[in-house]
Amino acid sequence: MSILQKAKDYVETLFKDKLSSVYFYHNFIHTTYTVNKAEEIMKNTPVSGEDQEKVLLALWFHDTGYIECAKDHEEKGVDVLKNFLQNENYSENYIEDVSKLILATKITYEPKNLLEQIVKDADCSHFASHDYNDISDALRKEWELTNVRCFSNDEWNEGNLDMLKNKHKFYTDYAKQNWQPLKEKNIKKISKKLEKEEDKKDSSENKKEKEKEAKPDRSVDTLFRVTLSNHTRLSDIADSKANILLSVNAIIISVCLSVLVPKLDTPKNSHLIIPSFILLLSAVLTIVFAILSTKPNVTKARFTLQDVADRKVNLLFFGNFNSMLFSDYQDAMNILIKDRDYIYDSMVKDLYYLGKVLDRKYKLLSITYQIFMAGIIISVLSFGYAFLSL
Repeated sequence: MSILQKAKDYVETLFKDKLSSVYFYHNFIHTTYTVNKAEEIMKNTPVSGEDQEKVLLALWFHDTGYIECAKDHEEKGVDVLKNFLQNENYSENYIEDVSKLILATKITYEPKNLLEQIVKDADCSHFASHDYNDISDALRKEWELTNVRCFSNDEWNEGNLDMLKNKHKFYTDYAKQNWQPLKEKNIKKISKKLEKEEDKKDSSENKKEKEKEAKPDRSVDTLFRVTLSNHTRLSDIADSKANILLSVNAIIISVCLSVLVPKLDTPKNSHLIIPSFILLLSAVLTIVFAILSTKPNVTKARFTLQDVADRKVNLLFFGNFNSMLFSDYQDAMNILIKDRDYIYDSMVKDLYYLGKVLDRKYKLLSITYQIFMAGIIISVLSFGYAFLSL
């Protein structure tokens, strides 16, 4: 069995047993591909039999370092090669020559002789492959799975284009004549893909822009909806509190008028007149302020269609349109719904004046609670004083 056949069997077994399945590109298929491409170059390039053997051995072992890790895999591949050739009783000089060829496959290395040029061109021969897209996708998937980096479509295509146009070149005459034209075709394919992606991106951005112009921002809608809902809820809470005070003080007045007041005409109960008066007065004042806090305050305004066109009218408040004819109101609303800025202006005005109403309501409600609390305390103290002074 020749040394090349032994090398092939050795590398195939090594990859089968030790290479991780995440290496979709750097595997035995890629290794075999580069060996075949090197043979293709050397059939058309004058190279001695011994040098051909060195080139092919280097390519069989150039990616074996991936069985450990991707970093510095060329150096690790050299170690695997040395172990193999030493077991085959090859000289140190021969092993050193093959090792240098493996190290020449580094992406940044500039070949210094014909053998290194052949190795370099064979390792990058997929740049001129008809299946370049599939091979490139395999490398992309490998890098994603090995946590090298994840790429967007644009990033990957731009990186490939930069590599093929600016960073890579073929060195041997055979590769320049036969593979460079195929590489140029792949460059054009990538450029077209980038143009299509750019067109799609522009189309998508234009579509989003149009949708954004056509539809209000949902966050703004949410802002108005939540804020108006909160204001309405606060108004309901204030009215509920006012109703509680109205009910309580109405009961107090009823009890006083039906039970307490009829007994004040006797001389023995004269000391209860002032406390009773204070209690009734505080209850009445509490009811008055509670009613004021819940009393609706509707403003009415007259306006023309010109006022609507000039955005001087808030059509969302019923007090502004309750005296309008339906046809006039319909025309005014048609102007409003076609102008998003006018809608927002009206909602802002509605929100502002609702806030002013709430401010007045809660101020009156605060005064109402203070009157009720003070009246109860003073009344109780007065009744206590009246009984103690007997």
